[in-house]
Amino acid sequence: MMEQVFEQYARHDDAPRLIAELLAQIRPEKPEQTDSAIKSIQALCYLLSTDAEKARQLRSAILLLLSAYNPISLFLIARHSVFTGFFSEMRRRISHKILPEAIDDSYLVDLFAVFFTKTTDEIWVSAVPDDVWSQLIKVMRFDLADKALSLSCQQNLFAASQVLSYRTAALGLEPELLRNYPELEQHSSPFVMQQAELAEFMGAQDVDDAHTDIKHILVMLDQCKVIVAKVRRNSALTGTSIHLTQLLQRILRQIERLEELLGILHCFQHDQPADTVIVKLFKDLVYSECHKNDLHEYWQESMEVMAVRVTENASRAGEHYITENRSEYFALMRSAMGAGVIIAMMAMFKIVIAKHHFAPLAEAIFFSLNYGIGFMIIHIFHFTVATKQPAMTAAAIAATIDNASDGKTKDMHNLVTTVTNTMRSQAVAIFGNVVVAIPVAMLLSWAVLYLSGQHFVTPDKAHRLLGDIHPLTSGAFFYAAIAGVCLFLSGLIAGYHDNLAVYNKIPQRLKAIKWLQRLLGVERLARVAHYVEHNLGALAGNFYFGCLLGGMGSVGVLLGLPIDIRHISFSSAFVGFASFSLDFMLTWQAVAFAALGLALIGLGNLMVSFSLALYVAMKSRKVRFNDWRLLLRHLGSRLNQHPAEFIFPPKNVAPEALVKQVEPE
Repeated sequence: MMEQVFEQYARHDDAPRLIAELLAQIRPEKPEQTDSAIKSIQALCYLLSTDAEKARQLRSAILLLLSAYNPISLFLIARHSVFTGFFSEMRRRISHKILPEAIDDSYLVDLFAVFFTKTTDEIWVSAVPDDVWSQLIKVMRFDLADKALSLSCQQNLFAASQVLSYRTAALGLEPELLRNYPELEQHSSPFVMQQAELAEFMGAQDVDDAHTDIKHILVMLDQCKVIVAKVRRNSALTGTSIHLTQLLQRILRQIERLEELLGILHCFQHDQPADTVIVKLFKDLVYSECHKNDLHEYWQESMEVMAVRVTENASRAGEHYITENRSEYFALMRSAMGAGVIIAMMAMFKIVIAKHHFAPLAEAIFFSLNYGIGFMIIHIFHFTVATKQPAMTAAAIAATIDNASDGKTKDMHNLVTTVTNTMRSQAVAIFGNVVVAIPVAMLLSWAVLYLSGQHFVTPDKAHRLLGDIHPLTSGAFFYAAIAGVCLFLSGLIAGYHDNLAVYNKIPQRLKAIKWLQRLLGVERLARVAHYVEHNLGALAGNFYFGCLLGGMGSVGVLLGLPIDIRHISFSSAFVGFASFSLDFMLTWQAVAFAALGLALIGLGNLMVSFSLALYVAMKSRKVRFNDWRLLLRHLGSRLNQHPAEFIFPPKNVAPEALVKQVEPE
């Protein structure tokens, strides 16, 4: 079959057709059948090695494509490098999925879509070992190529390198990068210097001069990468933005491609084999072609960028919710018990609002304000809502998982300890909320009865409140899962606003407002700005969490869907109101179902919010943890040897002893 392809090329002299048909012969039926592709490539290598004319034909066709078919735009395409906004890029990819781009046969970048017609081609191209592709390059004998064609190819490589160099220099002068690394304005910028070095290199030497050297350019590019790494590290403290994250990613991709092209040119000019660099470039180009309209990959990359923005600050906040010793444990319990008082009052206000039967929109607004303002008050008084923990602690656990990914005993011990501490902390926070919310709700009911002579809720309403948390007939667990999603979203919102406060320098800008200086005074305004810097995310997260909880039921009514929320702290307060209004005339079955319903609601709140938050936190760190079974074994061993640690913190133990304790037998 391959012989026929070469025979047709000899008659028609159509280089793109030759490459397309040869790739069609190599392409396996299924992308996972790498062995089939390898055998086809090896068969082609044998054919070329035994027939010099066919080797010349294929060599000339490839050089013709790289010289006469405008290849520069192809070399400029870098993997994962997007120059447009999120929605613009999503719109472009969707439209091109529905209506593919027109092919311009005069451009090699368009011909790549003809060569690699299936989006799965990248799988087998990447799976074929580099040495197999290198063997194919060697048997084509490019050392025997036409000098004019070779020179034209090198000139195109130089032109592409020059464009990439200009782009890198321009990206290095972006205001957002200068703002995060002001030293670029005070000293000679390597982004500008690399372009100057390349221009001097191209101007002073002919492209076929064997004595030229690119080491100075590569040194400048290395310095550019060092600056990018520094900006990324600093962003953990100074905040980041989507634009900055994409900018740094784009700079690295441009530098990587520029280094590849310069490496190929260096090998050509010094008569060194360039097979390794060419194969890497080829695989990158095929990957970019096959994924240029990939919606899933772009969405995943964008979510990772967003995750970085919203989780780094959350991880530091999450450490506050993980207790390690008894003093922190009891402090968290007291904090949760304080929140229980306010939660009971918020539950009371919700029942009052519901009694008035406002229009759905007005009711949603009042519910949201009740929850939102209440949660903000809880934060201002340094109290703790139990279910707020998972969204915050997940990022801290992801950081521990990142360290434990190598499976070392010490790091695995740290991970087990962090998970144990988190579970214990969440349990005591829930206990603190519930153990206070129920009696305070009863006390409020008694106060209403004492002052008005009537129960706060009617017997029918009390039975409905108990029915709303029934584990079998109410869908309480499903509604608790919806509340868990709201908790997760509130954690993202908190992280987003924490990052926003730091990156956009909100405190400094507040201090610069003249009318606030006159109203509050400079010192008081400085204290307000300091508070905003450290609490903007938490306040925003709490308020929006309240809005999500308050509006979810109305959304269900508007859409005609069974959408509502159940939160363990509020549900426990409702149990208190209902029990008092029924004069505690409850059967043991009703008490058991209420307790089971509360347990399921708490489980749904924690499980969903923690799972989602942990997923996003691991995405942001690009953590791939493959030791879940080992982690479960260590947790089981800890539970078997020290079950009390999951409920109550142990006395201080030497780290070496803990490592021995956690190792499963």
